[in-house]
Amino acid sequence: MSEIKISSIEMKSVLESLFIKNSFTKAQATVLAKIHTESTLDGIYSHGINRVPAFIDYINKGLIKTSAIATKTASMGSMERWNGNLGSGVLNALTCTNQAIKLAKTHGMGLVALKNTNHWMRGGTYGWRAAEQGCISILFTNTIPNMPAWGGKENRIGNNPLVIGIPRKEGHVVLDMALSQFSFGKMQSLDLKNEELPFVGGWDKNDKLSKHPKDIIDSRRALPVGYWKGSALSMILDMLATLLSAGNCTYKIGLKNNETALSQVFMCIDPSSFSDTEIQQNLLNEIIQFTHDGPSMKKGDRTFYPGERTLMTRKKSEIEGMQVNAKIWEEILLLLK
Repeated sequence: MSEIKISSIEMKSVLESLFIKNSFTKAQATVLAKIHTESTLDGIYSHGINRVPAFIDYINKGLIKTSAIATKTASMGSMERWNGNLGSGVLNALTCTNQAIKLAKTHGMGLVALKNTNHWMRGGTYGWRAAEQGCISILFTNTIPNMPAWGGKENRIGNNPLVIGIPRKEGHVVLDMALSQFSFGKMQSLDLKNEELPFVGGWDKNDKLSKHPKDIIDSRRALPVGYWKGSALSMILDMLATLLSAGNCTYKIGLKNNETALSQVFMCIDPSSFSDTEIQQNLLNEIIQFTHDGPSMKKGDRTFYPGERTLMTRKKSEIEGMQVNAKIWEEILLLLK
């Protein structure tokens, strides 16, 4: 697979022009270009630059309404419900993250539940945003059915991403994980490089666990993280997102044949509501240091806290540029014509 080096400045410029061409305002296009570029800078190609063609395809199919914005439908003190009106998942998620932060700053804790939205791309984007504003965050979304419940053969649950962010002076802690062993975006990235998964990631068409991304992409049957535990957690997150937002569950999303009209939850906590923020930072560092100090299984390896490698990748990409799949970049440039 051939790759080309792209700077963040060039990528933002190209993507902004592409989003303007597809009926977003300049302000919206600037935000969307920034978010996709930042995800790519952080090494999350699968939900950054690689996802752009699919995003444009959803716009062309009318599944993403470029003129739609999220609207508040109910307010209950520190909790609110919003309707995404099938607008951009990124713009809707940013709106709801910001609102959850605002509620947390007012009440100590804020929760925004969102229905009828689209794919939020990299969920970690909103965990990093909340952490930068000094808030702890717990965020999750449901998806189209793309995993079998443990013991089942057909896809009946989603790989429902879960994000937990904690602000930290020396580098924020941000967990960003799908509930499949590997996200489909990650498998697509490895397939583009003709690489295998490091561990089995799902079933092939012959019901055998496989390390080959294409086998799993073709079968559409990913393996739940933690086997039966991931299966149960997927169902719980789907239940919570559906109940809190009064939106669609994974089953209802699956009836649409396209991953749209999702339900999401944005919960933020302002730790400064307590008077011991310095102690909080010391406790965080104590946990991280204890993990770092442990012996590694293989010589030269070491452990990382959630988000640590992201910060390392971001720094490297800012200096060296991003190695982008040439085919994906060519496809994006063609969409501009």
